[in-house]
Amino acid sequence: MQIENFEELKEFLDERVEKFNQPSFIENDPIQIPHRFDKRMDVEISGFLTATIAWGRREMIIKSANKLMELMDYSPADFVLNHSKDDLLSLEGFVHRTFNGLDLTYFITTLKRIYQHEGGMENVFRQGLSMDYDFNMKNAITHFNDVFFKDTPE
Repeated sequence: MQIENFEELKEFLDERVEKFNQPSFIENDPIQIPHRFDKRMDVEISGFLTATIAWGRREMIIKSANKLMELMDYSPADFVLNHSKDDLLSLEGFVHRTFNGLDLTYFITTLKRIYQHEGGMENVFRQGLSMDYDFNMKNAITHFNDVFFKDTPE
């Protein structure tokens, strides 16, 4: 679909909101995972990890995301910020398609670094947005990627 102007974009987005912003859609979609949480960091982390594994059938994504939340005692922010090396060992058996326990361990330790040393995911995206006058989302995503993969977590 080629969108020619602001009005067409608004119409397109309004149609998508009507279709997807429904409880009936949420209950059968992986977006249900972050919707379970009230605390901002829990929402961010559960949403990020769920999106990371969001390829394949929705039922399998939901099942794997539920397993992720279970492994983190349904407190993703607390797990990310306060995990021990032994806690990370419990992640070793996780697998969703090609994303495995080693990948998950890397993500958890990297997220900890981002929250402790970079001001959190939102802050990293904001930094990327402010890097030029265009406030281009591509810049924000590129910056997040650079920060996420900048060095090996502790």
